[in-house]
Amino acid sequence: MDTAALYVDTGSAVGVRVNTNDGSTSDSSGLASPGQELHVEDFRSRRSTSVRPGERVSFGTYFNAFPASYWRRWTDVRNVRLSVGTSGAGGISVYKSNARGSLQHVETKRVTGAATSVFDLSLQPFGDGGWYWFDLVAGSAPLILNKAEWQAPGEAPEPGQITLEITTLNKPDFCANNLSILGENPDVLENVKEVLIVDQGTKKVADEPSFPAIRDALKGKLRIIDQGNLGGSGGFARGMYEAVENGSDYALLLDDDVVMEPESIIRLLTFADHCRTPTIVGGHMFDLYNRTVLHTFGEIVNPYRFQPDQPVAEQTLGHDFMRSNLRHTPWLHRRIDVDYNGWWMCLIPTRVIREIGLSLPVFIKWDDAEYGLRAKKAGYPTVSMPGAAVWHVSWIDKDDMVGWQAYFHTRNRMIAALIHSPYERGGRVVRESGYSDIKHLVSMQYYTARGRVMAMRDVLQGPNQLHSILATKLPEIRALSEGHSDAQLKPDPDDFPTPKMDKPPRHGQGFRAPSYTTLVPWALKTVARQLSRPVAPSSKERPQAFVAHQDNKWWRMSQYDSAIVSNAEGTGASWYRRDPQQLRALLSEAGRLNAEILRRWPQLSEQYKAALDDITSFESWKKTFDQHSGEGK
Repeated sequence: MDTAALYVDTGSAVGVRVNTNDGSTSDSSGLASPGQELHVEDFRSRRSTSVRPGERVSFGTYFNAFPASYWRRWTDVRNVRLSVGTSGAGGISVYKSNARGSLQHVETKRVTGAATSVFDLSLQPFGDGGWYWFDLVAGSAPLILNKAEWQAPGEAPEPGQITLEITTLNKPDFCANNLSILGENPDVLENVKEVLIVDQGTKKVADEPSFPAIRDALKGKLRIIDQGNLGGSGGFARGMYEAVENGSDYALLLDDDVVMEPESIIRLLTFADHCRTPTIVGGHMFDLYNRTVLHTFGEIVNPYRFQPDQPVAEQTLGHDFMRSNLRHTPWLHRRIDVDYNGWWMCLIPTRVIREIGLSLPVFIKWDDAEYGLRAKKAGYPTVSMPGAAVWHVSWIDKDDMVGWQAYFHTRNRMIAALIHSPYERGGRVVRESGYSDIKHLVSMQYYTARGRVMAMRDVLQGPNQLHSILATKLPEIRALSEGHSDAQLKPDPDDFPTPKMDKPPRHGQGFRAPSYTTLVPWALKTVARQLSRPVAPSSKERPQAFVAHQDNKWWRMSQYDSAIVSNAEGTGASWYRRDPQQLRALLSEAGRLNAEILRRWPQLSEQYKAALDDITSFESWKKTFDQHSGEGK
């Protein structure tokens, strides 16, 4: 029932009108109007439900509305047929929306007894956005929905064959669960040529107690490859490679820590088969622990900052369909065109793979975004397809910009920008890198800053080393944590000395962020003070404060000599200690490296672009696979 709002909805058939401050009315994008309560006993199966006497149920929902504008834009389909099979007396009403989220009634049919109602609908009006959906209204007795389908006219194309690949690192329980879901839905497996697990961990999927039964349920389609930990890019590149080798039409890439909605596989394949040109088709990501919350409706790469961005200003990151349903959220009705789709669920035609190569060999970050940009440059679009999704462990409550992942964020973003940035010297990439270095350093995050320095050194080393360091760089970075207290996590606050502040905050007001106009002089003054002022002896023995993760802001941390800081996951805390000597050395080195990258940007860009075909080639990746085959045991 915690996902029911993604499938069925109750309440008014069209958008709620609310009064605004100026006395006019507008469509509400806030809370949906209250409807009847959903009852678990009304759901008869995955495709059938009962509507109680006198009540209305809407299928204008994420998983059941038809994303007409996406089919209109990317496929050869121009008309769609809605077929609804019912038992009982009542009404079926069809609605549509436009890109502005305005909702319109299309047609209503009354039904009695056992009936199949057909609605032929045009996709012509959906140039920029819009959905189709239907509502059921029961009469004096229950109205049963037996089955409903969105159908394309004419002869269906020959379905493509999929290699479904999951890259995993020590999450055998998640993998076993998803394999079980596949085994329980044989219709999904019909066009799956092979289910491939690339197991890069030490806790093996094959060792799960349920594995023999899972293997039998998949009827010979399951294959497991053991290899060393080459990160997501290494696992997904292996999936792409094998899909081409076994003659599949598509590689479907899935993260390991997801729960799949199996219908999504059929939808991605059906859509891709109808696309006018080979198209990468991705699914959305919902929060596994808050299951009606959508991570994002689609992403682009901001070309000037070279950061993930949302293409439409009204988009909400972390939209909750429980609070605001599809019919009451206007921005969800505009078609969102994207640069890439996350590889938590992404269907890639093997024709694209054969032409542009495999993943960039960049451990854990930016592999999916870079691949989408590379495909786009070659003329192959990416579509983030509504109605196809997984539930994924969210990183909203994580902070992967600090710690060991900072190296990969820094290096891989710069590499992707060197290959794809349209600006002569990468836009704001190097400038923002310098800002980030200063923020981490004045926050006493020396381990993070050291990882960023290593990343910039490796960028300057060029692209030819990327395969050779793919499996070794992570252990190297993690080994550095031993010498940094800000990287030493302890689970209990009582593992640290009790905080004590020798000098109270000025006027009792605590710390405040600098204003935009005073930011630069404030930052210069702060850095100068941290470099020149010795650390108080008491701060070496006891922290000055305990800082919760959500309060771990650079402008606040820069005012301490010593503090205990909790991590984003809530599993522990680390002791941050100011060290003027480390600050001076790392600040100097980071500044030098940023300046060197900026100076050499044109030459580096040409170097990485020239090497791209080779480092993403089947031949280069095969050498890496062979070198690390069977290591993940």
